[in-house]
Amino acid sequence: MGSTRPRRPPAPSAAERARSIAARGGQASLVGTGVPQAVPLVHHVRADGSAVLLFDDHEPVLQEIRRAPGGEFAAMLEIADHAPVELREPVRGLLWITGRLRVPEPDIARRIAVQVADVRPHEDLLRLGHGATLVRLDPGSAVLSDAEGTAALTPVDLAAAWPDPFCRYESHWLAHLEKSHPDVLDALVRHLPPALRELRDARLRPLGMDRFGLRLRLEAPGRDHDVRIAWPQQANSVEELRKQMQHLIGCPMRRGVDVDPLGGSGIR
Repeated sequence: MGSTRPRRPPAPSAAERARSIAARGGQASLVGTGVPQAVPLVHHVRADGSAVLLFDDHEPVLQEIRRAPGGEFAAMLEIADHAPVELREPVRGLLWITGRLRVPEPDIARRIAVQVADVRPHEDLLRLGHGATLVRLDPGSAVLSDAEGTAALTPVDLAAAWPDPFCRYESHWLAHLEKSHPDVLDALVRHLPPALRELRDARLRPLGMDRFGLRLRLEAPGRDHDVRIAWPQQANSVEELRKQMQHLIGCPMRRGVDVDPLGGSGIR
């Protein structure tokens, strides 16, 4: 007998979604036993799943690391993934990486900082050795929570996954979509489940975008509803993404959707 459960739209794997949150950066904070929550000046999750954190020299966690047995201190890094538009519930995903912190030797720390600067330039990296200290977090486990679900991940899972190809610039496109083209959002309402289309005083907002589809949030009185709408076909390039969005809108008068991965985006 076949299942009557509705089939969920395709989505990136949990490990891919975690890597996308890490690649976008988000807001980070570090929590360890017996020390106040610390906000790094710079944070970066590397390809192997380890994290590089830069802290002001006055952060109490640095003292705890140095006096911990073996120079390793257990802690958890939280990265909050915020929506590209101002929502009443702005956090769309959370990634927690739990592991052990250590302070590398100065020459190794400088080498790591240069590597980070190549992929995530930040002026505070120049403070290394001049009021700031670099710390490495070696992961033991990770947990992802977002609209797709909650999943436990291993360091091997994180190291083997790649971020979504559009994750670094989806925010520019979606912010432009809401600001300049509300008519496109109106056209997408027909893809919502019938019960949601009938809600009064509800507002459809762009929430996310990846190679499998578009994520929307319907802000209704008293409750939010997150919906994933799949592209007709998976998009692996900007040109393919443009075509899939055009199909989704379904308006023959539109010439298409133009998404510029370099930061300028718009609809034409």
